[in-house]
Amino acid sequence: MATPPNILWITLDSVRADHTTMGGYDRDTTPNLQRIADSESGEYLSNCFAAGNATALSAASILTGVYPSHHGLRIANESIPEELDTVAERLGDAGYATAGLSRNSYVSSGTGLDRGFDRFEWLAASTFLDVLGPETIAKYFLNIRSHSAGVTHDTAKHATPFLMNEVAKKWFTDLGSDEPFFFYLHYNEPHRPYYPPLPYLDRYTDGLNISAEEAADIAMRVHYDMEEIVADGYNLTETEQRAIEAMYDAEIAYTDEMVGRLFDHVQSLDLDDTVVVITADHGELFGERGMLAHRIVINDAVTHVPLVVHGLDDVDYPSDGLVQHLDLMRTLADMGGASTDGLQGIDMRQTVRERVISQRQGANFEPYLDRNPDFDTTQFHSNMLTSLRTREFRYEKSEGRSRLFKLPDEITDVTSEHPNTASELDDALSEWLSTDGRLIATGEGSELTDAMQKQLQDLGYME
Repeated sequence: MATPPNILWITLDSVRADHTTMGGYDRDTTPNLQRIADSESGEYLSNCFAAGNATALSAASILTGVYPSHHGLRIANESIPEELDTVAERLGDAGYATAGLSRNSYVSSGTGLDRGFDRFEWLAASTFLDVLGPETIAKYFLNIRSHSAGVTHDTAKHATPFLMNEVAKKWFTDLGSDEPFFFYLHYNEPHRPYYPPLPYLDRYTDGLNISAEEAADIAMRVHYDMEEIVADGYNLTETEQRAIEAMYDAEIAYTDEMVGRLFDHVQSLDLDDTVVVITADHGELFGERGMLAHRIVINDAVTHVPLVVHGLDDVDYPSDGLVQHLDLMRTLADMGGASTDGLQGIDMRQTVRERVISQRQGANFEPYLDRNPDFDTTQFHSNMLTSLRTREFRYEKSEGRSRLFKLPDEITDVTSEHPNTASELDDALSEWLSTDGRLIATGEGSELTDAMQKQLQDLGYME
């Protein structure tokens, strides 16, 4: 039997594939990810699609190996059901040492996604001292102008990849000895608000008729006024649009540097049989369908995410083949000798996907209607939305409503022009929703603490 591989899975938050170097973007935002992909054991899988449009749905799918409507987090539950084994539990039962480090409240004890980890920490202002220790905190403050916004009381402006790396490097000293390890890291960057560390502030502001500081101020204002901007018809000026994208891209570039440093550290440890996965939980909207962030809409801007793998030499999957996180996690679990019963991804060593599925919980229009009672909600699905995407089409379906789009156009409903395709995809999606897409059970026992809710407020999830 082959040696079970070590698994280092890095999830970045809110990175859309077409804003990366590998995705053909005109800004070189991810040179380190490109370097890793181009290395001897590296590869970029160019057609990876997230299972959900937001962290709670997508990260839970990564860490449970099942689709959002099956685990139910934020669709029907506030935590994953006890009946559902996490990937960490499965790998732990197979003899793995497991560790999880998260900067996002939705990947924490509050949602049950810490289950199965021998060691798990949620990094936030309230946990800094316990997780980091005084030495790491001192090191961070000495470098705060290089790795964050400088000295400011506005916690929303501070970046944490440097801290994530420092903790991870310490943990690696306890991993990779006699047993294989599964180490999951969830960075929060470049999630809103877009405020890159000071050395990156002017990275992409050339050509703007404003200063880098003014562009960053615009990004912060758009973050706090997002609902009003959307409700009023997305009336950002060209300068404002370019400013928020410049700040977003700069955050990607900084996070790419930190991931590159962590990857190089792991390589220096000379660990045998280590698979490194670098991806994103979902993408981001910049005016598509009049929306910002990653709410309401299911389209390529939100679901098409980067996926770089290193050390997966035993898996010969087409680099442009459709793939989902669940597929890679199922394949790695099997390679690690863990049980794959109930996992919903494909084995990438045996088959290639023809369709991908992405989901969104029921829409909450209240933040927009509170700011503009005339906001047009009829253009969007209101109930839970499920999308089935092929290479040519995206078919989306909710209770009592469906639409078919011919890619890359994701605005014009072409059901009447392609009735056979719509019927075929509807049949396939209806069958899936009644089988693999069914909810397991109602999750109980976990809840978000006040500190977790405060972090979600800073990120714009709660008011």
